[in-house]
Amino acid sequence: MAGKPKLHYTKGRGKMESIRWLLAAAGVEFEEEFIETKEDLEKLRNDGSLLFQQVPMVEMDGMKMVQTRAILSYIAAKYNLYGKDLKERAWIDMYVEGTTDLMGMIMYLPFQPADTKEKNLALIIERATTRYFPVYEKALKDHGQDYLVGNKLSLADIHLLEAILMAEECKPDILSAFPVLQAFKGRTSNIPTIKKFLQPGSQRKPPTDEKFVAVVRKIFNI
Repeated sequence: MAGKPKLHYTKGRGKMESIRWLLAAAGVEFEEEFIETKEDLEKLRNDGSLLFQQVPMVEMDGMKMVQTRAILSYIAAKYNLYGKDLKERAWIDMYVEGTTDLMGMIMYLPFQPADTKEKNLALIIERATTRYFPVYEKALKDHGQDYLVGNKLSLADIHLLEAILMAEECKPDILSAFPVLQAFKGRTSNIPTIKKFLQPGSQRKPPTDEKFVAVVRKIFNI
């Protein structure tokens, strides 16, 4: 039997968090090797583990995989969370790109200068409520099914739940105008593997704070 996937990243959310979410939702146990210093990162770069000198990197099935979308696509396909045909996969990809854009804005907020944070937070809330969440609300409402694509749990649903919870950390009542998404959040949060991941003590990482920002800046020279 192959060993557990091993995730190489910092001890925070960043781009690895969606990969943690997906593995957890698929019921796959994984190990983490944390990059805690600049030297840890240099070691990975020097031993040829990082194809483009970047993390996240996941050791899985004899591969050292990099590039977040490539990793997510592989895991989703392997664990039957990527639709039944090319059309479904295209829809999943489109939905995932949307949530990736929104989560990217939230992810970079703690790294921005204090004087621009308020403006950027307002922009995140505006984009979430006028550009992104209306799309998912309408999709779920129009087809009346529990999941975004093919009436079956997919990467798109897992990503959307992660995005919703991140957006709620920015504004707790951000879903107030989206009853269908509120119901979706309740349903998907109670899927046993996801429910387990949302419990304290899981491998889910906390929101990025100033202390972690300082660590990341040091490791990546930013």
